[in-house]
Parts: sequence; C-alpha cells; structure tokens
Amino acid sequence: MPVTIKDVARNAGVSLSTVSLVINNKANVSPAMRAKVERAIHDLNFHPRRNARGLASKKTHNLGFILTDNHFSFTEPFYTKVFLGTEFEGRKHNYYILLTTVPKTFKDDDSVVPRFLLEKNVDGVILAGKVPVKLLEYIHKLKLPIVLVDYCSGRVKTSCVLIDNNQGMQLAVKHLLEHGHRQIAFIGADLQHPSIFERLAGYKTALQENQIAADENLIFCSAPDLGPDEGYKAAQELENSGQKFTAIVAANDAMAIGAMRFLKEKEYKIPSDISIIGFDDVEICLQTEPRLTTIRVLKEELGAIAVRRIVETINEGTKIINRVTVPVELKKRDSVAPVRYD
Repeated sequence: MPVTIKDVARNAGVSLSTVSLVINNKANVSPAMRAKVERAIHDLNFHPRRNARGLASKKTHNLGFILTDNHFSFTEPFYTKVFLGTEFEGRKHNYYILLTTVPKTFKDDDSVVPRFLLEKNVDGVILAGKVPVKLLEYIHKLKLPIVLVDYCSGRVKTSCVLIDNNQGMQLAVKHLLEHGHRQIAFIGADLQHPSIFERLAGYKTALQENQIAADENLIFCSAPDLGPDEGYKAAQELENSGQKFTAIVAANDAMAIGAMRFLKEKEYKIPSDISIIGFDDVEICLQTEPRLTTIRVLKEELGAIAVRRIVETINEGTKIINRVTVPVELKKRDSVAPVRYD
C-alpha cells in the first residue's frame, strides 16, 4: 500500500495538520517538530501528491514555458537548451515545466492560447525569444508572474534574463581584427529583435574602436529568421553584391553554418579564403568542417536563472522586476585564420 500522510503523522507522533504545514514549507512549525516530520517522510519514503500540495498552498507547482513555432526546431536548437535549463532548475524547486509553442502571429482566441493558460494551470510563465506583444499582454492580464529570456518588451514591464550580445559580438570582431581582417561582413535577421540589434551594435562598436568605419554595404539583415537557409541566402547576397570581404560574423550559428555551405559551393576555402564566426555555440559547431569559432552562450544557465527569478516572485507574492545579463565567451576553433593578401 502507498504511504499516506496519516502514516507520516503516526510515525512522527504529530497531527495531520503539522505534517501538512511541513510539506508545504510553512513557517509556523518549530525546528524540532519539523525535523521529526522530515525524518518520518524520509524513513517512510513518502512522496506527497502534487495536487494535494496545490490545494493546501493554492499553487499548481507548474510553470509555463512558451516559444513561437519558428524558435523550436532541430536546425535552431538554442531554445531547446534554454528549456532544459528550466527543467533541471525546476526540479530543485519542485516545479514541473510545461512546454508549448504559439504562432508568430498570435491572436488571443481560444484556438491558439496555450491550454495551461486557459485552464489557469500554471503559477507563472517563462517566454523565450521574441514573442508576440498580444501574448505578453494576454498573460499580463491574468496577473501571472512573467520572466522573459533573450528578449525584453517596452510594452509589458517584467523581469528579463538577457545575453551580453553587444560584448559577445565585440569579442568576435576583435578576434578577426587581431588576425588582420578589416573587411568584415555582418549577416543577421530581424533587427526588431533586441538581441540581433545589440549584436549589430557590438559589431559596429568594435570596428569604430579600431578606427574602421562600419560599411553598410557589408551588413545584410533582411532575412526573416535565423536559420541555415537564411544564412545561405545572406552569404549569396553578399557575394553577389561585389563587395570585397575577408570575413563574416553571423548573428547566430545556424546562419553561420548556412553561409559556410554557400561559400563551399562557390569553392571558397574556409578559413584560408574567408574566415567566419557564429554566435551561441550550439553542439553542431563541433561537427562542421572546419569546426566553427563562435561566441558561447550559457543556454542552460539562462533557463535556470529564469526559473529562480519566477519562483522568487511567486514565493514573495509581490511583483519583482529585475534584469539579469549573462556573460559570454569566445570559443576559438578552426574557422578563423590570418587574412591572406594576394
């Protein structure tokens, strides 16, 4: 027979209500009594049912994790790692993470609103990447705590966990400058996304600090998304433009890998003809030929921090708004070489 709360109370020699207070981490239990109950829970290998906990604490012990459809894919696994970070951290705080996606063109009708929002089955929501404003406003009206990862919104004030995008791109460009490159192209996508905008700003800052004017003809940001196909097309546009370039920095690894594919098809040798650097450090960077130099982002840590922030807000019972910036580092591999002057 499964162990029940009555068994714990009997073993510890306390009332059912005392066991309930300990299970739900209430303060009004003496240390000695708490230790007695916790020992009984351990000895009996008792696992309180989550729905029973919820009835006592008025919490579901669920957190929602929402992405737009285009951010959840095999070719762009960045946010999968962020989700794993929330999953691992959630376990430490006794929270389940419920993952779902919504369309980029979200409208607040019941057909696309995540079920856990309709059923009010979460205590807070983590949203990763650029998300529709209408979705943010919908959740805000529900008075649920919100934490954004890799995005900030001026429309809804909430906590954000961000990447040091500007500094990361400066590290990438300076690495190329140290190898003698001066004609460095930037390929990216939607500049309405703060992360991409900041990466472009970091690119320009690094050039300007080295007395090099940023050439707008070497900046290609018309792609709708940040996948390998968009990277391929951006590199194609760059080559078709006739602009001379010796290196490319890409807004993420997926675009860098797509650009590498195009350059190889055109029989450029990487890195002896063209050097290239990505951003994010997804696992496939170690499988490309050559291995991709990139900016490492601590993806799991982004998710873990988001969970800690949202649990803190839930436990405090008041709205906490803060902004955390996670540092990045340059991972030197094989896709960068000194510039060759013929």
